[in-house]
Amino acid sequence: MTSRTRRSVVPPYLLRAVADAPEDRFPRATSAARTALATIDLVQEPKQATGLRAARTVGRTDTSPQRTVSDAAGTTTLPGRAVRLEGEGDTGDPAVDEAYAGLGATHAFWLDVFGRASIDGAGLPLDATVHYGQQYDNAYWDGRRMVFGDGDGEVFRRFTIALDVIGHELAHGVTQYTADLVYQGQSGALNESMSDVFGSLVAQYAAGQTAEQATWLIGAGLFTDAVQGVALRSMRAPGTAYDDPVLGKDPQPATMADYVDTTEDQGGVHLNSGIPNHAFFLAATAIGGPAWTGAGAVWWDALTSAEVGASIDFAGFAAVTVRVAADRFGVRSREHTAVAEAWRSVGVRP
Repeated sequence: MTSRTRRSVVPPYLLRAVADAPEDRFPRATSAARTALATIDLVQEPKQATGLRAARTVGRTDTSPQRTVSDAAGTTTLPGRAVRLEGEGDTGDPAVDEAYAGLGATHAFWLDVFGRASIDGAGLPLDATVHYGQQYDNAYWDGRRMVFGDGDGEVFRRFTIALDVIGHELAHGVTQYTADLVYQGQSGALNESMSDVFGSLVAQYAAGQTAEQATWLIGAGLFTDAVQGVALRSMRAPGTAYDDPVLGKDPQPATMADYVDTTEDQGGVHLNSGIPNHAFFLAATAIGGPAWTGAGAVWWDALTSAEVGASIDFAGFAAVTVRVAADRFGVRSREHTAVAEAWRSVGVRP
């Protein structure tokens, strides 16, 4: 597997927009965003956990969730103090209890839909830390655990409130244990897109939504009422998630015609992920029904295919999805046709 780096849900271009906002508009948020920007690529080696860990079954794969939620208490020391273990009741702390529930919903999705025992397929314990830092404006996966900030309260609310964000970050772990897509350029944008795809499917599965009923928003509810926007990203219509007079407009492209060639953000991994995101949305809605049984199954088959190398580009991944759609559902089936047409619609030629 690749070396561990933070896989953060809030992209650097949005944090930079917050950091550059007038301080009289967002006095806390500007400072919080600068802190988040300064640490976005850093990973801290965790100290020994305090508190007991939930017991593991020895000798066979344990398919039950094994969750531990810890509290960093406003520090940046990981993992913090363990405050809720598997099977324990609500603590009354919304961040702790939302993280615990979100870990459980994500575990249930992977097990029920794809028969995968936790993110590594072998029952890996799911660990999370809440109340990380002071008004920390992000949530991230560091290769071992989920970490949640409380947000600054002016631009961002606490990051445990959005189930798709929890699903997004844990999906980085799934990618880490499968294709391990290099976090750079088009393979990095696919890495981010995998997390948006499966993060959205986690939320859809928990809500019992079909592709037509889903919002296809990533991070809905994270923005406070002071921001003119509905989410961090939109898979239905990349580039429309927010349009704020201070923070600017969502810059994600929806097609290759607007592909962003940049050296920032690891080659635009959070920007250009809008293109495969939109392809997935188009395929899922064309197929209809629960997205995890159609396009989701195709994307999962592709992600775990030996044909998907760590540095694969959009066209290469698209070609694999078209092939596995034919394998799973049949050549010229509705699913096969929908996947091929979705990639053509966003300007990617398998």
